[in-house]
Amino acid sequence: MPGVPSFISDIGWWGIVPFLFVVVFLRSQGTYWVGRFLRRGADAMATSGADLATADADAGAIPPPANRRSRMAKRLSGPAMDRAQVFLDKWGFIGVPLCFLTVGFQTVVLGTAGYTRMRWDLFTLAMLPGCAAWSLLYGTVSVTLIELWKQSPWLFTAGLLVVIAVAYGATKLRRNADSAVRTPQ
Repeated sequence: MPGVPSFISDIGWWGIVPFLFVVVFLRSQGTYWVGRFLRRGADAMATSGADLATADADAGAIPPPANRRSRMAKRLSGPAMDRAQVFLDKWGFIGVPLCFLTVGFQTVVLGTAGYTRMRWDLFTLAMLPGCAAWSLLYGTVSVTLIELWKQSPWLFTAGLLVVIAVAYGATKLRRNADSAVRTPQ
């Protein structure tokens, strides 16, 4: 492939899959801990509001300045966060590895796990099978596409179109299903 160093295109799944596992493990842990960090900001915002309500209220009182964590935590309240919370409430720890089979929703679920203070040790144990599945899926698809490119750009294009068609079909099936939970958009 033009622009890709040969040591990357020559490496097989045995090198790509473990690399992707480490990447997704670190990303998942980072997302979890960002959620925990933002929860501290939300808690600080809630306690400052309670302190403000109990204090003598002057007509011209200026509220304390919100810190960056509080502002970010406030932005996290929304429909995506609500869907992730419902998903984790419904599936529990099993929802963590299941979220690795989604695109986009995974980050919200992992952040929500941290935001809701899911126990770190159980989160990590639940996350490991999801990391393995994600790295195996993405590693296999990427190695296959690289091999197709080496043979012919036309085969690569055909393979890429098959991947897109499968993803589109799965999304259509999911959106057309008569379930209460819809694929996030």
